[in-house]
Amino acid sequence: MLQTTSNGTVTTGTKPSLTIRLCQPRGFCAGVDRAIQIVVLAIKKYGTPVYVRHEIVHNRYVVEGLQKLGAVFIEELNEIPDENQHCPVVFSAHGVPKSVPADAKARNLFYLDATCPLVSKVHKQAIRHHRHGRHVLLIGHAGHPEVIGTMGQLPDGAVTLIETEDDVRSFQPQDGLELGFVTQTTLSVEDTAHILEALQERFPAMQAPAAESICYATTNRQEAVKETAPGADLYLVVGAPNSSNSRRLVEVAERAGARMSLLVQRASEIPWDDIGDISILGLSAGASAPEIIVDEIIEAFKQRFEVTVDLAITATETEDFPVMRALRDVELTKADMAFVNGER
Repeated sequence: MLQTTSNGTVTTGTKPSLTIRLCQPRGFCAGVDRAIQIVVLAIKKYGTPVYVRHEIVHNRYVVEGLQKLGAVFIEELNEIPDENQHCPVVFSAHGVPKSVPADAKARNLFYLDATCPLVSKVHKQAIRHHRHGRHVLLIGHAGHPEVIGTMGQLPDGAVTLIETEDDVRSFQPQDGLELGFVTQTTLSVEDTAHILEALQERFPAMQAPAAESICYATTNRQEAVKETAPGADLYLVVGAPNSSNSRRLVEVAERAGARMSLLVQRASEIPWDDIGDISILGLSAGASAPEIIVDEIIEAFKQRFEVTVDLAITATETEDFPVMRALRDVELTKADMAFVNGER
């Protein structure tokens, strides 16, 4: 357990003093927690191997742990050997195009869809726009699995990806074509607002989705970083390079006033020789980063500094997404839950 103190606490000793501003909320969101549970439960119920299409979440620590349990990660369904066609395959939390479950059915595969419910909500919003005869503008990042999955919900040509304000200016819709927009769930709230303002200025009749697309966890983690970044000598975000929400946290910290902001996957990646003299460290974790790595990083700083940890609570998250009915008869033990929470 981490001991927290007030900002006025003074530490003593031969090592330099360091205050760590530790964000809460941070780390696993409900969608990530659910996706990992689905893989663990599937292994318990059906045995090994359980195939997982794409990284279940963007974190190597989590992926490697699931591999040790018997999960086999693949990029495409044709990688499943013929003799294992009866084994379950899990779709990642980022969502998949409609062609993927269709392919699974054609191959007579048993699949479990771990798509985050909030990503599924964006899929439904895009489909709703399309049913109302609107061309869909998707604000997001090209090549991200979530964007690929969302665009794959509709026929080719029905969605235009908007990454920047330049894309807004260059987009030329057909005359008389109605427009509707959705967004990737893990975007920078600030960047998205600027793009959306530009779209609304050009296309004032453009229709919004029925509900906010950027997910609660993305918003909460960005707000926590904004609160703790001003005056920080260094800001560390725990997350993978291919994690969109983690990379956005690094950008948010820089904009909010941190002198330096870095993305690290483990304590071993901290560039000790480059960070210079620091007295205030901001620390957060992306939505797919387990808490055990946050603890690991704090311990690494304690080896070099007299550390005071100040817990900065900016929101309380109570969301809980249940797994699908097919897995609800399997009980997770304390050991299983420890694994799900990254405490293996």
